[in-house]
Amino acid sequence: MSVLEQPPERALAGRAPSPWDPSARHRFVTSDGTALHVRDSGPVDAEVTLVQVHGWTQDNTCWDPVVERLTRGVRVLRYDHRGHGASAPAAVGTATIAQLADDLAELIADRASRGRLVLAGHSMGGMTIMALAERYPELVAERVSGAAFVATSSGEMDRLTLGLPGMAARGVTRGERVLQTLLEKRRKDVLPGDPKLLSPITRWLVFGKRARQRDVVDVTRQALRAHPASIAGFRESIRSHDRRVALCALRDIRTVVLAGERDRLCPVTHAQAIADQLPGTDYILYPGAGHMLTYERPREVADHLNDLIP
Repeated sequence: MSVLEQPPERALAGRAPSPWDPSARHRFVTSDGTALHVRDSGPVDAEVTLVQVHGWTQDNTCWDPVVERLTRGVRVLRYDHRGHGASAPAAVGTATIAQLADDLAELIADRASRGRLVLAGHSMGGMTIMALAERYPELVAERVSGAAFVATSSGEMDRLTLGLPGMAARGVTRGERVLQTLLEKRRKDVLPGDPKLLSPITRWLVFGKRARQRDVVDVTRQALRAHPASIAGFRESIRSHDRRVALCALRDIRTVVLAGERDRLCPVTHAQAIADQLPGTDYILYPGAGHMLTYERPREVADHLNDLIP
């Protein structure tokens, strides 16, 4: 039985926290044998651990501009999803948001088994946190004291128009389907391409006004490091993502929803839908910003994360 077929509680059964092996500090192997790249900073005995979860086609480095602005002494745990960054590719059938929630739960059990948790998710990372709440409500109720949803969505990701008019939007959708088919068949570890040549596409798609060229190139490099077949699988899972009900498990904790006014991938209406499901949440909209708030508004994102840390 694969980890995807197991009930979440059973998938974690028997995974007692292991003593840290310094040589494996940056590596965690999930129960299905997938090696994840992990970065851990701050005191390991801290009372609160901030877990940062990145988005589709990105990796943990997308949080770099935010981490350097966090309160000193905070423990920060971040990692690359399977199929992204320095982690191993997703095995066939495991490129799903539900699987990412299982990976996150296992990583927490192994590397942050004690103390309070604050979760921060950007884009697909926010969806992963929602799936964690859906699959592991006891973990959320017992351990999580705060959550930040950054440029993300709780559903209806199959209706994206990228801000384009009808005919153009339908053309983009058809093109995306063709591209996904090609990516699914590609078995090499990374995509070919020059980040500087591809950066105009990145700028238009995920950034708002006045983006810095070095940030655009950095985000492009992250996408080129992702495993092609894996990201194709995750895109399909994103399309079917619907976890509005799962947000109910987060209503009793402090939450913040951050959105960019010019976000093409997770539009403002998606952020508002999350806020509507979380009465009392702080909902902040950043004029002129796009999807990459960790680059476009790093100080503001860091400030909100600092506010969530007890």
